[in-house]
Amino acid sequence: MSVTGPFSQPYPRFSDGEMAARRNAIETLMAAHDTEHLVVYGANRFGSAVGWLTRWPVTREALVILTPGRRDTLLVNFYNHVPNAERIATEADVRWGGATIDTALEELDARGGKGRTIGVLGPLDFSAHGKLSAFASKTVNFNPHYTKLRLKKSTEEIEWLRVGANLTDKAVRALHSGASIGMDERELGNLVERAYVGEGGTTHIHYFGLTSMTEPTLGVPAQWPSTRRIEKGDVLTAEISASFWDHPGQLLRTFAVGSEPNSLYRELHEAADAAFDAILSRLRAGATAANLVDAASVIEDAGFTTRDDLVHGFVGGYLPPILGSKSRTLEPVPDFTFEAGMTVVVQPNVVTPDERAGVQTGELLLIEEAGAQRLHDYERGFLSIEN
Repeated sequence: MSVTGPFSQPYPRFSDGEMAARRNAIETLMAAHDTEHLVVYGANRFGSAVGWLTRWPVTREALVILTPGRRDTLLVNFYNHVPNAERIATEADVRWGGATIDTALEELDARGGKGRTIGVLGPLDFSAHGKLSAFASKTVNFNPHYTKLRLKKSTEEIEWLRVGANLTDKAVRALHSGASIGMDERELGNLVERAYVGEGGTTHIHYFGLTSMTEPTLGVPAQWPSTRRIEKGDVLTAEISASFWDHPGQLLRTFAVGSEPNSLYRELHEAADAAFDAILSRLRAGATAANLVDAASVIEDAGFTTRDDLVHGFVGGYLPPILGSKSRTLEPVPDFTFEAGMTVVVQPNVVTPDERAGVQTGELLLIEEAGAQRLHDYERGFLSIEN
């Protein structure tokens, strides 16, 4: 993918119009909930609303104070992170956070916020929330409202997502072509990261699972890499997301190592492919969560089940709807209708009832009026590693 326009700048930037639209959406919500000030918090690279509103991806700790009609204040820790934040979050007044919540309360007091209604967005901790609650007359939880805002993606966001999807494709391609017998899971992580780090990508996740096809003991990939080495006759499952400035793709694929898939794994993957195709045939604006769960019943019809979520919203968080297959529905199927502009991961992770064997397939999709568009171009199917 060519590096042009907003991607060719020292730091990729959404347009002024895009950023204004986001702020307007937040201010409209604030007005609807009689909220005069909003505190937006993130820490340890978690809390996507900070970057969505200011362009600054959270590092150690960041807190935004948003008041309609006023310039935002962005409080950043650590002290040495402030210069970089000033270069990226150019529309905010960037300062060192110090004791962040205390500094925030001083700023809110200067803005006339004491004893007023203040919204909270992000994972503000217990102690900080206690101080804010004592300062305000009322606090309002904006997290569910923000989640709804992130369900539908703008034209610019989709453009950035295509970059994240392209980097993820490159990561899976590197895994497919470079994995070989004798490598361990840590080396697989190094292999995929080399495919995108040099192009400005970062790691959202890369999960791997290795087990013998004839004597399987693992149904789904693991979140932490082990020292298990690839052997001939293994099956390798992978879930990979390379991210471009908080805009990740996601691909799930299964590889047979040095041999053809045996009958069990062929049947597992056939059920996974059938479920993906059935869901894809129904996924469009106006489809419901119940439609998709019903479509995936081919998994149970084949005598299998799932371990992971079947479908979930993605980008801007792990978003609704979060759906399981019929035999693995942990909560009631929600009353949810899909709309154009939403992005979801469809991932039929089919496993045996005893969960000792399983496969992965699936990817990130963009919902449109007439159907769902693939954002990835990597080949589907049960893939092979011959090395």
